[in-house]
Amino acid sequence: MPRFALKIEYDGAPFSGWQRQTGVPSVQGAVEAALARLESDVPSIAAAGRTDAGVHALAQVAHCDLKRDWDPFRLREALNFHLRPAPVAIVQVVRVAQDFHARFSALERQYLFRLVSRRAPVTHMRGLVWQVPHTLELAPMQKAARHLLGRHDFTTFRASICQAASPVKTLDELCIEKIPFPGGSEFRFHVRARSFLHNQVRSFVGTLERVGAGAWPPQAVKAALEARDRAACGPVCPPQGLYLARVEYPQDPFA
Repeated sequence: MPRFALKIEYDGAPFSGWQRQTGVPSVQGAVEAALARLESDVPSIAAAGRTDAGVHALAQVAHCDLKRDWDPFRLREALNFHLRPAPVAIVQVVRVAQDFHARFSALERQYLFRLVSRRAPVTHMRGLVWQVPHTLELAPMQKAARHLLGRHDFTTFRASICQAASPVKTLDELCIEKIPFPGGSEFRFHVRARSFLHNQVRSFVGTLERVGAGAWPPQAVKAALEARDRAACGPVCPPQGLYLARVEYPQDPFA
């Protein structure tokens, strides 16, 4: 059976997450339903990462095996037709080797978190950013973020329901930039690692927001990390500002 890789963009607001679940809408379920309109008995598709409810994607990657050797352009167009009106788009489709696996072949995942600081409610970006009404300072957040880089036991920043075998992960990048936003500022958190724990990025951002607001000193993030205790974590921020931005492979199948 020919194997295809799909690059998928979606607004996570109306979904319970990526993973298919009984009785609730999911991104996986929407894509598989579209595939079922093209071929019967399509096997379950696999994705690079299982985003949570409300989390978005700019470049989720999934693979599927089909009976027909589709032209990638026609497959993309057919899937997008059957996905309407769901806020899911197949951005690119390519034929890949049988040993390609969207999850297990991935070298790293990159996430983007968008945080807007302003008092006036956001309108055009509602549901796509996390908004706080107070000002935030960039430098203290950047200083605090450096404590999280490298290989650590991230128990503090791990959800209690996390199913990962170990809390030890290597964080390769946590970069924060400040850009102008009408009436305020937007802070973009760029986070990169091979894999992540459940709620790890949202725990990072929620904790660093407290530093930017002046409620925590930067050194408190180091103490929280070393505590290896979920109770030492700052508040977990809401999901609507989080995006799966990129998945890296030994050879980019979409190049």
